[in-house]
Amino acid sequence: MTRQELLADSLRISYSAVMRYAKGFDDNNRVAQAANLPNHFAWTMGHLALTLHRNAERIDGQPLPPVDFLTADGRGGNSEKFDTESISFGSQPQSDAALYPSHSRCTAIFSSAIIRCADAFGKATDAQLDAPTKFGALELPMWQIAIRMIGHNGAHAGQLADLRRGLGMGSIFD
Repeated sequence: MTRQELLADSLRISYSAVMRYAKGFDDNNRVAQAANLPNHFAWTMGHLALTLHRNAERIDGQPLPPVDFLTADGRGGNSEKFDTESISFGSQPQSDAALYPSHSRCTAIFSSAIIRCADAFGKATDAQLDAPTKFGALELPMWQIAIRMIGHNGAHAGQLADLRRGLGMGSIFD
């Protein structure tokens, strides 16, 4: 297995780690928040999708898909698209469901982001994977960004697990 295949497969696997905790979320509770927990389902799906697309862009050079995202003032999202400003790092999830895509669009946008990011890393050249890349205050080789994306997906899967408990949704294993 090549490094590219390993990174791509690992990104794809992280999808199921997130989606197992999506059980029970729907259009009625996608923006529900629990006390003392930071995010809601819709924000999480959008945030992960945005992060995955932005990192795929570093490899494939393609912009965010306009069918899934728009950039406004954080209040421009709708039933079909995320407003990038409402789901970016440091943004605050809003309780207004009209600002976020429907449940099915949230999951579809996240799914397409995983596919794009995995495909980008799977097709990357060794030179692209080894190229130094800014990541916050750090500079890392691009292949380490894939590992960070997998961990990022896992961290937010944990937040969804906490949110499920906080909302009294029960076990995913029932």
